[in-house]
Amino acid sequence: MNMPANSNTRRTLPAAIALLVFVLLSFSASLTGYFFPPGEWYASLNRPAFAPPNWVFGPVWTVLYILIALSGWLVWRQVGWRSRQVALWGVQMLLNALWTPLFFGLNWLALAAVEMALLWIAILACMAAFRHVSTTASWLMAPYLLWVSFALLLNLGFWWLN
Repeated sequence: MNMPANSNTRRTLPAAIALLVFVLLSFSASLTGYFFPPGEWYASLNRPAFAPPNWVFGPVWTVLYILIALSGWLVWRQVGWRSRQVALWGVQMLLNALWTPLFFGLNWLALAAVEMALLWIAILACMAAFRHVSTTASWLMAPYLLWVSFALLLNLGFWWLN
């Protein structure tokens, strides 16, 4: 169900600039990988049998970050910056960024899995909140939820094997 924007939710930025902001915010979550790269520790871990090759992660996350940005932007267009939905979008992005330091930086596989479970809940909450504003925005988050579901299983596999 799409709700029209009203004067209370009027945007303060042009739509194209706001889209760029959402894209930058989405991709900024991946910056933690620059500070906490996988490295030798990760290479030495026993891998679950269902673990994809490492090269898969970059392209998958690139597509997901674009979908996440579009989803947030579509909601913003309807409800503006100061909304529960956009705040929820920000929370899930923070949780997204936190996983890398926990897993690769601190090597805390179990805590990283717990954190990822919280991310999964936050994504689901976003989808539910977005559905009332833009069904398209809600569905754009579905591939992200599916990938994080797989990534959580993968994280648990690494934890179990190591």
